[in-house]
Amino acid sequence: MCYTLLLSTDSPADLSMHNDSLIAFSRELPESGDERFLEYRFKWFVGSRTGCSCGFRHLYVDSIDLGFNEPVDWYPEEADDIDATFRFIAIVRELVAAGASVDCVNAWAHGDEPLQLAGTVDVDLRDTSNQAFRFYENHRFLFS
Repeated sequence: MCYTLLLSTDSPADLSMHNDSLIAFSRELPESGDERFLEYRFKWFVGSRTGCSCGFRHLYVDSIDLGFNEPVDWYPEEADDIDATFRFIAIVRELVAAGASVDCVNAWAHGDEPLQLAGTVDVDLRDTSNQAFRFYENHRFLFS
C-alpha cells in the first residue's frame, strides 16, 4: 500500500520540467479513479524518490489536528521527504503566483474500495510557509 498524489491545474505548463531525484510529474495517471476529485483540466501524477507518492511529508487522516507545521524532533521525518515536499509546494506557489488555479488529492491506496475524501483543505499560501506544508491523508487541497 502507498500514497497517491494527484495535481490538477488550469495552467498548460509542462510540470515535468521540474522532475529530479526527489519529485516527478507525469501525465500518466494511476487507474484509481481519484482524479474525479480534481477540478482543473491539466492533471498530473506526482511521484517521489520512491516511485509512488510516499516520499513526501504526510499526516495520517486521524492526525490532521496537528495541522501545518515545520518539522520537529519529536516527529521524525526523512530529510528527502521534507525536501521533496518543499519542492512540491514551491512549484505550486509558482503556478499560483502566475495566476493558475491548482488543487491536489493525497490518497492512501485503497485497493478495490473507492476513495472517500475526509475533506477539502483551503491552503492560503500567504499564511502557509513551504517549511510548514504537509499532506493530509485522503484530503483534497485547494491552493490560493
